[in-house]
Amino acid sequence: MIKKIIFINLLCLGLIGYNQAQTQKPPLHGKHWMAITGKPLGATAGAMIFNQGGNAVDASCAMLAAVCTMWDVLSWGGETQALIYNPKTGKVIAINAMGIAPTGATVEFFKGKDMPYPPEFGPLAATTPGTPGGLMTMLAEYGTMSLEQILAPAMEMAQGYPIEAQAANSIESRKDLIKEWPYSKKVFLPHLGEEREAPFAGEVFVQEDLYQTLKKLVDTEKQALAQGKSRKEAIYAANERFYKGDIAEEIVKGTREQGGLFTMEDLAKWKVKIEEPLMVNYKGIEVYKLQEWTQGPALLQSLNILENFDLKSMGYNSANYINTLYQTMSLAFSDRDFYYGDPEFLPRSPMKGLLSKEYAKERAKLISEKNNEEIGPGDPYPFQGEKNPFMHLLEKRKDALAYYQPDLPIQGPEDPFLDHFLKAGTTSIQAADAEGWVVSITPSGGWIPAAIAGNTGIGLSQRMQSFVLDETMNPYNVLEPGKRPRVTLTPSMALKDGKPFLSFAVQGADTQDQNLLQMFLNIVEFGMTVQEAAEAANINSYQMQSSFGAHEIKPGGLTLNSQVPSWVRSDLKTRGYKMDFLDRTSGPLNGIWFDWKHGTFWGGSSNNGEDYGIAW
Repeated sequence: MIKKIIFINLLCLGLIGYNQAQTQKPPLHGKHWMAITGKPLGATAGAMIFNQGGNAVDASCAMLAAVCTMWDVLSWGGETQALIYNPKTGKVIAINAMGIAPTGATVEFFKGKDMPYPPEFGPLAATTPGTPGGLMTMLAEYGTMSLEQILAPAMEMAQGYPIEAQAANSIESRKDLIKEWPYSKKVFLPHLGEEREAPFAGEVFVQEDLYQTLKKLVDTEKQALAQGKSRKEAIYAANERFYKGDIAEEIVKGTREQGGLFTMEDLAKWKVKIEEPLMVNYKGIEVYKLQEWTQGPALLQSLNILENFDLKSMGYNSANYINTLYQTMSLAFSDRDFYYGDPEFLPRSPMKGLLSKEYAKERAKLISEKNNEEIGPGDPYPFQGEKNPFMHLLEKRKDALAYYQPDLPIQGPEDPFLDHFLKAGTTSIQAADAEGWVVSITPSGGWIPAAIAGNTGIGLSQRMQSFVLDETMNPYNVLEPGKRPRVTLTPSMALKDGKPFLSFAVQGADTQDQNLLQMFLNIVEFGMTVQEAAEAANINSYQMQSSFGAHEIKPGGLTLNSQVPSWVRSDLKTRGYKMDFLDRTSGPLNGIWFDWKHGTFWGGSSNNGEDYGIAW
C-alpha cells in the first residue's frame, strides 16, 4: 500500500512515467478485429458479426442495435452520431443522425407552459427518432451485410434476454414516472402491482412490440431483394417504411396521444446527413470531431489553446496542469455554450474563427494562476474577418447566468447535479478491422425513463431539453421546428501520418469532451497505453453550463480523484477551486489505438461502468 501511495504521488508530480501502472482491466489486443461498447452482450453482438465476415461498420451497426434493445442508457428512438474512417479513400466521414424538433415545438409553445426549457422527460422532450435511420444509412453506404443479418442479435434479444442489474434497477427507481405513459408501463413493468414492479436482474426481459417493429424492417428488406433490388436499395426500402410507412404512423399516433408533437411530415422530411467533420492538427496529429451541432469542437478548441503550454513539464495531474486544463476547458466550453448550434439554420456559428490558432493564442493569454469564475465567451469573429452581431447579448448573458448557479460545493457523489454531468445518457461504440475500417459512435437518447411511442417498442428521445428558449443564452441554439439541438454527443478520431492513430468515445453528458480531451493527452503527452488512459484519474469541471434539466452552472466546481495528494488539493484550494472527490473519475471511456509497428490493435475499455470489449 505504501509503495502504491509513493507511486501515485510521484506520478502526480510527473517524476515517473505512467506506463509502469497496472490497470484494473487488461488491455485488449487484436490482429483481425476489435469490438467495444457499453455492455458485454453488446460487444458479443459485434463479435458475432465479425465472425460471420462483416466489416467494422457491420459490427458497429449490430452493436448499436443490441445496446438500443438493452436500454444501455439509450433506445431505438434516440439519436446516433458517428465518425467512420474509410480505408478506400483515406478520409474520415461524419454521420449526423440527430433528430429534429417537431412541428409545433416553438419558443412560444413552451413559454406558454411556463417552461424555461423544454422538459427533461416525456413526449414533449422528444426530437424525431434518428438512430434507425443512422444505422440503416451507415449499413447501406459502408457495410457489406444485410439488415436481416445485422438485426439478428437484437431481434433475438427483443424476444427475451437476461436483463442486467443496471437497467433493471434504473427501471425500478423511475417507475413512478414510467407509469405516466401507458406504453412504457406495459413494456417496463412486468410485475405491476407487486413490491418490485420492474424486472429482476437476470430475469428474461421480453419486448414483443419492438421485435415486431424490427421484423417489419427485415420483412421489407426481404421483399425488396425478392423484387431484384440491390442490398443498398433493400436497406433503404426498410428505412422508408420506418419513416414514411406503417411504423411511422404508429410512432406518430402513439406520441401524439400522449401529448407529443410529431407529425408524419416531420418523420418523412427528416434525413441522415453525411458530413465533413471538423479537424485541428495537434503536434502533427489530426483530430476529428463532428460539426458544431455537437459539443465536439470544444475539444478541438481546447487542443488549440493547450498547444501554447508545455504540459509534459507540468506533470500529470499536478496543480499547475489541473489549473491550466480546467481554465482551458472553461474557455472552450463557454464558447460552446454561446456559439454552437445547428449549421443548417441562421445564424451560423463562427467556426472558422473559433477553430483558428490565432484565436486560441488570445484565449490562452486569459489563463491565470488562480481560477477565474468570470471566464465567458470570447469574440471569434475578428479571426474570420467579420464583426460579431451578438456583442449586445454577451453582457445580458452574464446577468442571466446568475440564475443558473446553485450553491456550491457539490454535495458528494450522490449530488443530483452530477447525474446530468457524469451519468446522463449515451453509450459508446468502437470497432476496427484488418481491412482498415474504423468506426466511433456515440449514440444516445431514449434512456430510462423513456416514453414509448405506441405499440412500436420505440423509446422516444429526450434531447429537446438541450435547446434554449432565450437567445441571450445562445442565439445559435434557440428552438425552432426542424432544427437539431446542440448536443453533447461526440465521437472522436485521430490520424497520424495519414493513418488511424486513435478512435475513442465516452458515455456521459457535458463531461464527454472533458474526459476525451484528457484521454488523448494522457496518451500523447504522458505516454499511457489506451487502457491506462481509459482508467486514469481525470478531472471534471462544472464551470460550463449543463445541457440538461435547468441548465445549471457551478463556477469553480471541480471533481478530483480521491487519490490526488493532499498538497495538490491544498494548492488548488488556494487557487479558488471548490472540490469534491470520487473514487473513479475517468468516465466510461473506450478506445482503440493502432500499433502500426506490429500491425495490431490495442483496445481500452473503461473500468467505470459495464463497458466491455472483444478482439481477435
